[in-house]
Amino acid sequence: MENTENTKKPIGAARFIIVLTTVTAAVMELLDTTIVNVALNQIAGSLGATIEDIAWVITSYAIANVIVIPMTGFLAEYFGRKNYYLVSMILFGIASYLCGNSDSLWELVFWRFIQGIGGGALLSTSQAILFDAFPGKERGMASGLFGMGIVLGPTLGPSLGGYIVDNYTWGDIFFINVPICIVATLLTILYIPRKEGEGKNKANIKIDYFGIILLIIGIGSLQYILEKGESKDWFQSREISVMALIAALGIVGFISRELNTDHPVVNLRVFANRNFAFSSIFVLVSGVGLFTSVFVYPVMVQRINGFTPYETGLSLFFPTLTILPLFPILGKRMSAGASPIPFVIAGILIFAFFGFYSGTATADMGRWDFYPIQVLRGLGTVMLQLPLINASVAGLKPNEFGSGISLTNMIRQLGGAFGIALANNYVAIQYAQHRSDLVANYTPNNPLFLEKFNAIKMGFMSRSGDIAQASTQAYRQLELMLDRQSYYLAYLDTFRIVAVFFLCVLPLVVLLKTKKKSPEEIAAAAKAAAESH
Repeated sequence: MENTENTKKPIGAARFIIVLTTVTAAVMELLDTTIVNVALNQIAGSLGATIEDIAWVITSYAIANVIVIPMTGFLAEYFGRKNYYLVSMILFGIASYLCGNSDSLWELVFWRFIQGIGGGALLSTSQAILFDAFPGKERGMASGLFGMGIVLGPTLGPSLGGYIVDNYTWGDIFFINVPICIVATLLTILYIPRKEGEGKNKANIKIDYFGIILLIIGIGSLQYILEKGESKDWFQSREISVMALIAALGIVGFISRELNTDHPVVNLRVFANRNFAFSSIFVLVSGVGLFTSVFVYPVMVQRINGFTPYETGLSLFFPTLTILPLFPILGKRMSAGASPIPFVIAGILIFAFFGFYSGTATADMGRWDFYPIQVLRGLGTVMLQLPLINASVAGLKPNEFGSGISLTNMIRQLGGAFGIALANNYVAIQYAQHRSDLVANYTPNNPLFLEKFNAIKMGFMSRSGDIAQASTQAYRQLELMLDRQSYYLAYLDTFRIVAVFFLCVLPLVVLLKTKKKSPEEIAAAAKAAAESH
């Protein structure tokens, strides 16, 4: 069954199966970006690795993703979309099984990289397949359904990962992918249609091997720096300095190559369009905000508020469920040709308010106390995600949509890496500053300090009867309280700086321009978004 604009779309049970298969595959891929985070201590203990080294389990997956994302359109065209999707699904499932069976850290890191290669393709191709299952007037709903999956995956990860780690073994967080991949593979073979002429133009496609190599070197090295820079003390480390040089040479070489070849693997000429260039700034900032907020919040509530990993996941999950219905609504508005600029402005303002609101959190807040704060984060995500894609392609020609949107997704991913690196560094700086300020009050001349110290000491002495030991324990307890308060204030500062970051770019909205698009242009833009996500 061919699936083109002029052929009959699948209906009824066939369409439901396509929706179920593609959204599940996308959720599974995104879930694996966060599910590992809550199991790092258990994995490190099992494999005899340090916490610093175990971070490679996350880093390798992220590097593979960011390399594959801008190339997925080309690879799907070269091999055929269904073939590429099937191979990626099988690769993801096999890599997941081997991740769960890994006996050493570097074996696990290798298979996580392979898993990331397959996963990046799953995310990109799933939306294109889902899009083709719906007629033009219903494609806004398709985008909304996929958007729901995109938000649900990373949010479900911590809660599911926490539950598995608490009740089973760390390998099970990878093994659960295997039966899902098997079922999805069978459903893909049976129900996912091929496009007309899919994979039959291979002889006419020239592969820019040199460009691909430079992309891998440049973007891979940059992602490594952003992931590992804080733990390596940035440019005080020879390793980071060497990687920075490699990244610079790779990126400059890649840009030069792609601008001077007739068959670029990624079309960088779209940056000549002013609207796309300025939209990319907002995409970068949105990536900073989205990833930083999700990164800082779990660390804060587990370290300061005493949440378990499972409780942390639930505190993100229920607010996300609240805003999920907004995705198909906004998808319909975008499909109808609504200007994305008002939504982008609203998203920026909501995210800024979310940052300042998060900066008022207290150490005694429970899971439901964070509910309204996290609803704001979700609402800001809805208002920025799809509208920014539409704003990015507003000034591009239809044949440039694919390249523009694949670059938009890569920029968002890099924005997330920038955001996490910024958060790590800023928390460390603010922690040191707050600790220095607070420790100035820890003196015998401060009556409040003496009162607190004596109360803690008497509590320990009532249990042990040893005054010397009680004094030592009291000082140790005060030291822990000092650390906790310093980190707490640093996390609140980080939320506020994200808010300021959004407000600083808000004036640039006046540089964005959109024109009223024809139904054909709207359909072409939506199709490019699907095939380049």
